[in-house]
Amino acid sequence: MPEFRGTTICAVKRGGKTAIAGDGQVTMGESIVFKNSAVKVRRIYGGKVVLGFAGSVSDAFSLSERFEGMLNKFSGNLMRSAVELAELWRNDKMVRKLEAMMIVADKDQLLIISGNGEVIEPDGGVCAIGSGGNYALAAARALMQETDYSAEEIARKALKIASEICVFTNDHITVEVV
Repeated sequence: MPEFRGTTICAVKRGGKTAIAGDGQVTMGESIVFKNSAVKVRRIYGGKVVLGFAGSVSDAFSLSERFEGMLNKFSGNLMRSAVELAELWRNDKMVRKLEAMMIVADKDQLLIISGNGEVIEPDGGVCAIGSGGNYALAAARALMQETDYSAEEIARKALKIASEICVFTNDHITVEVV
């Protein structure tokens, strides 16, 4: 059975705001666009945290649910929740096989939770994951350096640029700001 994959997520932190943008494409296998309007960015923990995921769709949902459970357990502490999830990821044989990455943000922090259970705080307040992640990251970095656009404008424009280059990324963009 072919796997369903969700791609591209881009996050930008600027001016006291963090925006996470995601495209809407879900691909089945390597060649079939299964859905154009998926939402891969959502608010959790009472709207105080934004999460975006890329990779295997079912694995990403499983990880986001586990992450939300950690947020509830640790009173919304983003870093502690991410580290505890990473520890669970490394120690649980079933979770270790999950193929997904997440970008999570609250009003203070922006983190990537990698596919092998690592927690990374990105340099320069910009990060991206998924098939079109490198395109979105390059675009976002250039826009950060050369414009005064808001975090939301940069995240949205970077994803639009990625959608014009990466066949696994489309321009049905969802953005959440915290």
